[in-house]
Amino acid sequence: MRILFAGIIARYPFGGVTWCSLMYLLGLRALGHEVFYIEDTGECVYDPVLNTRATDPSYGTSYIHDALAPFGLGERWAFVNYDGTYHGRSADEVRRWAADADLFINLSGGSWFWRDEYARIPHKVFVDSDPGFTQLAIAKAEPWYVAFFEKFDHLFTFGANIGTDTSPVPTGPFTWRKTWQPVTLDEWRTDVRPRDRFTTVMTWQIESFADLGGNKDQEFIKYIDLPSRTPQPFELAVNGPQAFLREHGWSTVDAMHVSRTPSAYRDFIQGSKAEFGVAKHTYIATRSGWFSDRTECYLASGRPALVQDTGWTGHLPAGEGLLAFSTPDEAVDGIDRLNTDYARHARAAEEIARQYFDARGVLPKLLDEACA
Repeated sequence: MRILFAGIIARYPFGGVTWCSLMYLLGLRALGHEVFYIEDTGECVYDPVLNTRATDPSYGTSYIHDALAPFGLGERWAFVNYDGTYHGRSADEVRRWAADADLFINLSGGSWFWRDEYARIPHKVFVDSDPGFTQLAIAKAEPWYVAFFEKFDHLFTFGANIGTDTSPVPTGPFTWRKTWQPVTLDEWRTDVRPRDRFTTVMTWQIESFADLGGNKDQEFIKYIDLPSRTPQPFELAVNGPQAFLREHGWSTVDAMHVSRTPSAYRDFIQGSKAEFGVAKHTYIATRSGWFSDRTECYLASGRPALVQDTGWTGHLPAGEGLLAFSTPDEAVDGIDRLNTDYARHARAAEEIARQYFDARGVLPKLLDEACA
C-alpha cells in the first residue's frame, strides 16, 4: 500500500511532535508499506533559534530532513510553505506520488487543504491527537472547518471515550474511532541507568485552541505543593513559569532545549526514573480518555508512569508499571508504590507498551478500519 502521511514536524520542530509522525512512518514501512511525508498547513514554521514564526522555512525544512534522513526517509518528504512554495520534493513529484497512493493519513492537521491530489486518494482518514479540543472546536466552527472534516472517510482519535456516554463532548454528525499513538518499540529499548528523578516534558499553556482554554496550568496548580509531601525528586522539562515552579520545590529545565531534537527528547525520557504527568484541563473535564504519546514512550523505555486519569483507566491497565491519580493524595501514594518495588514496575511498564501500543498491533487495526 502507498500511504501519503501528513504531519506537523516543521510547524512544531521538537522531539515529541517529531516522534509522533516518525513512529507512524517507521511502523507503516516495517509492515511493508511505502510512505511519503507531506506537511501542508498553510502556516509558517516555528524557528526556535529566532524564537519566532518565520517566513523563511529553512529551519523547518532542515529539521524535517535531519529527522527523517537517519531512517532512510531523507528523500521521502515535502513541505509546502505558507506562500505555496514546495521544499524537499517538488509539487509535481508530490502529485505523481499521490496519484498512485492508496491512503491519506492526516495526523493533527498536517494539512488543512484538500488539494486535488489528496482528494483523489481512495481512502482518507484524520487522526485527532487533541480529543475534546478538536470536537469542541468543530461544534463552534465556521462551515469551512466542518466541511474539512466531512471529506474524510473515517475519523480517529486518541480519546478513548469520545462519542461514548462517559464523555459529554459533542460529536455532532461525526463518528470518532478509538486508536492509540503507535510506538516503534525497537527505537525506545534502552540499557541506560536512570537518574533518581520523576520527570515529564510539558507546556504550561498551549497556543492552539486559544478560544477554548482548558490548559495544563489549570490542573498542575492542584499539585503544585507535591514536592513538599514526598522525598522523591522531580524534574520538569517545561515551557512555562520556571521560577514559580522552583519556588514550590520543582527542579526545572527548558523544555525547548530538551526537545530540540528527537534524540535529545528520547535521551531525557530514558534518563528518567519514571514519569509524573498532569493532563490538560479539557482532557480531564471532558473525561476524554486521552492517553499521552509521551507516556507511551516512557513505558516503551521501561520507565513506569504515574499520570493523571482522564478516563483512560477504562481502557488500559492501571496498577503495575502504569498508575493513575486524580488527587494529590493519590499522587503521593503512587510515588510510594513505584519506589517500593521499582524493578517490578519497570518490567510491567515495558510489557504494557508491548501489549497496547506496539506499532505492529496498532497500525494494522487502523489500516483495516481506514480501508473498510
